[in-house]
Amino acid sequence: MNFSIIPVTPFVQNCTLIWCGETRLAAVVDPGGDLEQILAEVGRHQLTLEKILITHAHIDHAGGAGALARRTGVPIEGPHQDDLFWIEGMPDQSRMFNFPGAEVFHPSRWLHQGDRVQVGKLLLDVHHCPGHTPGHVIFFEPTSRLAIVGDVLFKGSIGRTDFPRGDTATLLNSIRQRLWPLGDDVRFVAGHGPMSTIGFERRHNPFFT
Repeated sequence: MNFSIIPVTPFVQNCTLIWCGETRLAAVVDPGGDLEQILAEVGRHQLTLEKILITHAHIDHAGGAGALARRTGVPIEGPHQDDLFWIEGMPDQSRMFNFPGAEVFHPSRWLHQGDRVQVGKLLLDVHHCPGHTPGHVIFFEPTSRLAIVGDVLFKGSIGRTDFPRGDTATLLNSIRQRLWPLGDDVRFVAGHGPMSTIGFERRHNPFFT
C-alpha cells in the first residue's frame, strides 16, 4: 500500500492519502481541513479519489469530510456509529475550536469490528477501538503491515480521554486487544506526530511499561 502523510489544520493532524499502486485508486483518511492541500497531493500522484475514510469524528480529523465528499462526489466510510453525536455536533466543534464552519455529513457506511474496506485492489481490516471517542476505528493493511490508528496510540503516548464519552480504561483495553495482536513489526501512522511501531510502543510506551 502506498501512502503519503499530509499534515492539516492548526492541530497538525496527519491526514493520510493511501492508494493502490495497480489501479491508482485512492482514499483520503481523516480530511480534517485544508482541502486544497489534500487535493493537490492527489493530483501530484496522478490518482483517482475513490472514497473518504474516517477514524473518528473530532473536527481536526473529520471537519473537511463533508465538503470534500460534496466537492468530489465520493462516499464517506466510517467511523463507527457511536460517533454520530460528534458528527451532528460539527458546528459546535467549529465554534469551540475556532475552525472554519465544518459540515455535518452522513457516512455512506458505518464501520464495525471485523469489517473490511476496499481501495482499488487493497483490502483494509477495520478494528473498533473506543476510548478516545466511542466510535473510533483504525485501518490495517496486512500485506504492507501498515496501520492508520487515528488518536488511539501515539509515539510515546495515547489519545486523550477527557472529551465527552472518552474513557481511559476503555482506550487501554482497545490498544491491548486490537493493536498489540497486529504484531510488533507493524508500523502505524498516528493522528499527530511521528510514525512508530506496535513493538516499540508495547515495550516503551509509558502507559504500558
